Amino acid sequence: MSSKIERIGGIIPPLVTPFRADGTIDEQAHRAEVRHMVERAGVHGLAVCGSTGEGHTLSTEETRRIVGWTVEEVRSRVPVIAGIITDSTQSTIDRARALADLGVAALQVTPVHYVFRPDDEAMVRHFGAIADGTGMPVIIYNVVPWSYLLPPLLVRILREVDGVIGVKQSASDMKALADLLLLSEEAGIREQVRILSAVDALLYPSFCLGSDGAVAAILSAAPEACVALWEAVRRGDHAASMPLHKNLLRLWNAIDAPNLPANVRVAMRTQGREGGVPRPPMPVSSAGQAERIEAAMAAVRSL
Repeated sequence: MSSKIERIGGIIPPLVTPFRADGTIDEQAHRAEVRHMVERAGVHGLAVCGSTGEGHTLSTEETRRIVGWTVEEVRSRVPVIAGIITDSTQSTIDRARALADLGVAALQVTPVHYVFRPDDEAMVRHFGAIADGTGMPVIIYNVVPWSYLLPPLLVRILREVDGVIGVKQSASDMKALADLLLLSEEAGIREQVRILSAVDALLYPSFCLGSDGAVAAILSAAPEACVALWEAVRRGDHAASMPLHKNLLRLWNAIDAPNLPANVRVAMRTQGREGGVPRPPMPVSSAGQAERIEAAMAAVRSL
């Protein structure tokens, strides 16, 4: 495994994209958030242009600008993962090639998210073509309900496709995460791949099971608490881990909704961090949502 891939792990927040009310992107707010994450929160990596960052709304040019700003502010201190959410093999390759000179550690690629699901053989070819066509490490973001990849297929792709180096397991599926860890071990590839949790509600057991870290929206809502949880589990301090888990679970219950990126922004604002507004048609957080999030964040900060 290359040193660049080995660095991928721990707490890797997926940043929101700070849209202004007119739909443009606030470069200075984004750069400030990157600096906060690296210099104050102590995160181990950053992911941009994923679902928390509303990557499905971004153009290739916007994606390139966001990734470029991130890499510039990070200054090689932590790895940067670039999200790509498109609906064809070629469009994914084209977008990735637009980022090729920016120095990202890996691509985070969703399966296609239109209503028609490619079969398993087509999925293998899809990710193989992306890896071959870009020459960049690929992490599969397993989140799209109607293009869901079961653990045996994911392990097959990890084993057979050079360049696919990991999976970000989402969709609240803890069993799939556990199976991925087990099957990759049984296939003899566990040490060569990165299995990352996006099961926001259950980061604590994810880390206990041996995931290589997490890329999950709650990390952007409460990065310091998530770093503290990761470190507590790593040192075997379960007495410290449990209250962190409980308060993070309460926070997740407050922010989990179809307008999740908007709710992450509310959590950010309680900490003096500016995340802008969601890009239409996603609505801003309701008054009731904001009240619950602010209460949950107060509990998180109390620890």
